[in-house]
Amino acid sequence: MQKVDALDDRNARYRRRLRDAGEREVLFQIPDETLALIDGIKKRHGLRSRSLALLQLIERGKEAAQQIA
Repeated sequence: MQKVDALDDRNARYRRRLRDAGEREVLFQIPDETLALIDGIKKRHGLRSRSLALLQLIERGKEAAQQIA
């Protein structure tokens, strides 16, 4: 039981560091084809994580929305 408590504590500290940096950890469900799209962007752009690929997609969407408005 101590290992579980230590892991929970480590995870809580990680999330606290994220919050302090102005970021959040989010868990969500997406279709396989969307995940494949994100992985493709990650690979093509040499990004180190899916998060960075997703952020890139969001930025593109924001830019497109601003051009329409």
